[in-house]
Order: sequence, then structure tokens, then C-alpha cells
Amino acid sequence: MKTDGEFFMIVESFAFVFGAAIGSFLNVCIYRIPLKVSIISPGSRCPACQHPLRLYDNLPIVSYLWLKGKCRDCGAKISWRYSVVELLTAVLAVMLFIKFGFTLKFLAHFLFVSALLVVTFIDLDHQIIPDVITLPGIPLFFLAAVFICRIHWLEALLGLLIGGGVLFTIAVLYELIAKREGMGGGDIKLLAMIGAFFGWKSLLFVLLCSSLLGAIVGLTTILIKKQNMRYAVPFGPFLSAAAIAYIFWGDGVTKIFLMSY
Repeated sequence: MKTDGEFFMIVESFAFVFGAAIGSFLNVCIYRIPLKVSIISPGSRCPACQHPLRLYDNLPIVSYLWLKGKCRDCGAKISWRYSVVELLTAVLAVMLFIKFGFTLKFLAHFLFVSALLVVTFIDLDHQIIPDVITLPGIPLFFLAAVFICRIHWLEALLGLLIGGGVLFTIAVLYELIAKREGMGGGDIKLLAMIGAFFGWKSLLFVLLCSSLLGAIVGLTTILIKKQNMRYAVPFGPFLSAAAIAYIFWGDGVTKIFLMSY
């Protein structure tokens, strides 16, 4: 008879496999959404020779290691980032399971994190945050916040409005002062989606954390690659990273901050 600890490890393993499988699908989304092609069909193919991948060549993480990062048919190198996305999704699935168990809260947060991962890698590659993710995501995660996460509807609504409004105001002021666009509309909609899901109290943590991360990475990139600061890094990945961090640590940090005042 299995102990509770053994059963928990089995379920954690299932969460890891589940996360890796979803991560494989996220790779499809990351590659195809900017191209505006279907994420359903055709099936996965080699980016170089376009040969359809066999089922056993499309196993998350395992197939990449087995094939040593190369296509079985043409021998072209396959980006290591596919496995990174799968591994990252798997690890986050386990972390969310540990926090929420297999509940509706787990599913809501996992869907949210999956959307953020797609946003992150598309923004890194193309410097865009697709509306096809954020515009449906705003009402979807607002409803999830109210009916699944039990956040008061007014708190979620304020999070949506303040989240979008803060970055919109910053973008307008920056454009007036610098005479050029600084904050993209995609970032504004992304923060509105984050605020709608977590509520307005999350925004201080998300903005401070994302700004700090962005400053560190941006300055490092400028120093190493000698790039102009205007073109250093997109902001979407830092908003996404801060939002994921908020799930695990932000609520406690926010409560301590609010209590101190």
C-alpha cells in the first residue's frame, strides 16, 4: 500500500508530464501565432525540411535528447528553446500543483501561466504581444478571478482598469516628452489582463518587480552588446515573469507592504 508521500510524488510526476505536453503545444503557438497560421493543423513539422514529425519524435524533452537536437530526416539542428519551453511549463505545473492541488484554481492559474509563456517568447522573437491572446484573456481571466479564485469583482475590475490605465498614461507621457513611441499597446493590454486576474493590489508588486528586472537585463544587454537603450529589450517578458512570481510570493509581499503603511 502506497504512503501519502509516494502518492504525492506520483501525482507530481503526472503534473510534470502534463505540463511538458502542454509546453509542446505552447511551442506550436509561439511559432505559428505570429505567422497567423492555424495552431491546430497541419501537425508538427521540422522547421527546416517541413517533414511531419513522427509521434515518437515529438515526445516533449525526451525526443530532443534522443535525437541530439537534430531532425531525424534532414539532420538540421532543432533549437534548444523548444525543450526549454517544455521544461519550464512542466516545472511551473508542478509548482502550481504543490500550491493549489488539482483544483479549478490550479487549472485557472496554469492556463494563465501558459498564456504568459506564449506572450514572453513571441515578444522576445517579434517584439509584439498578439491581441489574440490578451483581448480574449482579459474577460476570461476576469471571470476566472471572480468565480474560481474568489476575488471580489470590483477588485478585479479595478485591476483591469488601473493595470491598463497606468501603462497607457506612461505611454502617452513618454510619447509627449520623447516624441516617439515607448510603451507598446500590447504591454498595456497585458497588464490589464494581469490586473484583471490578480486584482488591483497585485499591480504594485508586478510593476516594481518587472521594472527592476527590465532595468537589470536592459542595462546588462546595453553594456554587453553596445545596443541603443531604445532597442534593448521588450517589456512583455518582464511583466510576465513578475506576474508568475506574484502567484508564489507576491501576495505575502503585498500584504506586508500594505500593513507597513
